[in-house]
Amino acid sequence: MSAPDGSPVGAERSIGQLFASATTELSALVHDEIALAKAQLKQDVKKGATSGGAFSVAAMVLLFSLPMLNFALAYGIRTWSGWNLAICFLLSFAANVLVAAVLALIGVVFAKKAKRSKGPQKVAASMKETAVVLQNAKPHPRPQPAALEDAAPAAIEAVARSSS
Repeated sequence: MSAPDGSPVGAERSIGQLFASATTELSALVHDEIALAKAQLKQDVKKGATSGGAFSVAAMVLLFSLPMLNFALAYGIRTWSGWNLAICFLLSFAANVLVAAVLALIGVVFAKKAKRSKGPQKVAASMKETAVVLQNAKPHPRPQPAALEDAAPAAIEAVARSSS
């Protein structure tokens, strides 16, 4: 098993390797956040398309059914009540307007659901949360072996003597 930069896990890595690894992981995190945002926006677009489809179907149903429905309803009202045919046609038109209003109301409900969707807000909150975690992250101090601590001053003195 190895780290993203190719070095074995558990091996001492240089600061450059650690920085490269952190940069790679941060980049992957940002790409994943962007992919999540795209997926949630795609879902919101589908809800909006459903709303638009409901409005379109409501308009088409009203358009194509009006003539036949008006005649049938008007003659039915005249047969039942014996009123003037013009009044019967006005009543059938009012019934069609009522049906169209109900279908438009269904379209409005779906449009409000699509507008209320919190997809982009969830992604923004998640990205802010990630930024806060990264800002508060502190490197863990690594204990140095005692042999290296004692050898460091002696090595510095040896280098200083050889250069003079």
